[in-house]
Amino acid sequence: MARLSAVAALAATVVIAAPKSLAFAPPSPLVGSRSASPIVRLQHDTSGRAGTVATSMMTELVADVPSTLASAAAAADALSASSSSNLLSFADQGQNLAGIFFQASLLPYLLFLYFLGFRGNRTPNLGNFGWQYLLLFVLGTIPSGIITKSVYGQSLANVDWLHGGAEALLTATNVLIVLGFREAMTNPDYTSSGSKFGSTPKIVAGVVALLFAVACATGTSLGFEAHSPFLFGIGNLPDETVLSLPFVMHSEPANALSIPTWAIHCSSVIEFLFAMDIIWKFAETTDNPKWKGLTWGMLPLHASGICACTYHFFYNPSSLQFLVELQAFFTLLGNTTVAIAAYRIAISNGWTLRELNPFPKSEVSPEGIAIDEAAAMTYNVVAAKESEVVLAAKLFALTIGASYLLKYGELAIDLPFTENGIAAGAMVFGIPAITGYLYYNRAQEEGGEGFSLPSFGDGEGLSMADVKKFGVSGTVAYVLTELAFWAVAFPVASTALYRTTGHWPDVINDNSDRAAVLAFIFTGANIARLLVPVRLGAALALAPWVDENIINREGAKDEQ
Repeated sequence: MARLSAVAALAATVVIAAPKSLAFAPPSPLVGSRSASPIVRLQHDTSGRAGTVATSMMTELVADVPSTLASAAAAADALSASSSSNLLSFADQGQNLAGIFFQASLLPYLLFLYFLGFRGNRTPNLGNFGWQYLLLFVLGTIPSGIITKSVYGQSLANVDWLHGGAEALLTATNVLIVLGFREAMTNPDYTSSGSKFGSTPKIVAGVVALLFAVACATGTSLGFEAHSPFLFGIGNLPDETVLSLPFVMHSEPANALSIPTWAIHCSSVIEFLFAMDIIWKFAETTDNPKWKGLTWGMLPLHASGICACTYHFFYNPSSLQFLVELQAFFTLLGNTTVAIAAYRIAISNGWTLRELNPFPKSEVSPEGIAIDEAAAMTYNVVAAKESEVVLAAKLFALTIGASYLLKYGELAIDLPFTENGIAAGAMVFGIPAITGYLYYNRAQEEGGEGFSLPSFGDGEGLSMADVKKFGVSGTVAYVLTELAFWAVAFPVASTALYRTTGHWPDVINDNSDRAAVLAFIFTGANIARLLVPVRLGAALALAPWVDENIINREGAKDEQ
């Protein structure tokens, strides 16, 4: 589940490419350096042969022009190759549709972290740290992407030792989330004494990140090649043993994932399912059903992980590149839906726009006191059905079993070698659909309404009637949110076209550019129309500020 790295990647590209350009800049032009000598000699030539010498030297200079131009062209080619090498580092992130989606996914994820960390939510410290740790995974894909492209000329998916190392950061993220939320639900001393694990999980996660950084810095100098297996391929069966298995019909391609890398992917998917289940149960721990909405919000991120595994199942063929775009799209969608879910949790626990005020809050504010009291409430602790050791053993068994089944079991069938887009699409959409269906039935069995569009307050949801209750302020706030969409739509559409085609749109003279930009905006408008609760919620959140700072501003001044 690679995710979110393109914004930082593009910035790093600029920083890296500039020094490289200077390093490959050619010296002073040869024409200029050679012309200085004849001029000096002509000034000191007192014989009658000055004209002859000048003519001879000018002829020499003219004759040297082709070689000079050839040298300049060679230097330019070297510069171009250097720049292209750096740009290639992020070619599969920033210069195509997947890159656009990954870049756009960063902002909603940061919003998600902000709302999730609101003190009134009582989000477990270790679980909250786990979600934040995901940013290290994002950061880790930058150096690994540079190395895979510049050193090996491959995509990250085909360089096993870097691929597995980067994904290990994602596995650490999911472990931290599961441990943090699970302990808050089962440890009766958590509120008073804190985590029984102390800082150990965070230290271990930091060590994982440090080891990956060391591997990126030293791996190539240690002789690691493009297809060197992650963790030295521990657990891989010898080729002779594999070919001797009675069910094996195919030999593995060179870019096949190793057992450790498959284990990392399988554990990430399984742990994420664990996390979805635990966060669903956390609603009962906090007496706040809005937490179940976060599980629904995580469903597209689950689909993103399935996209990555499906792509690897088919050995990363270029003909199934659409899986990478789908992964990026589900990442953007998932980051947006978890941000919405975290916002709903936050406002249900007392968050208001006043929380955005960077200045110290009043210690006697009724709202602040209510939030602090809610944050100090204890959890509804339930006894754990199994210990962490048993849970870890189950996860390990599932991970190892799934890894061997995928790596060697697929050699018994033809499907992974057919590059079948229909089958790939069925896997990508089918598995998350089954997961969603199970949660739908679970919600109904627990007396809920199953899946529904998110509401941003109490009751059945939002409508324009709720906005109109704020009178002129509500109407103005709604207009401002709509204007904000259209103010952002054109720059975003223009940037998307630039990232895709390499040129900025000419909407005045080029009909195709104009049609492309309008089509992008139209598509975005229809997607936004599906998210009516989001738009209405934004208008309602903005209405008090509009009332205080625009509509009744003069009245407020008079009162002062």
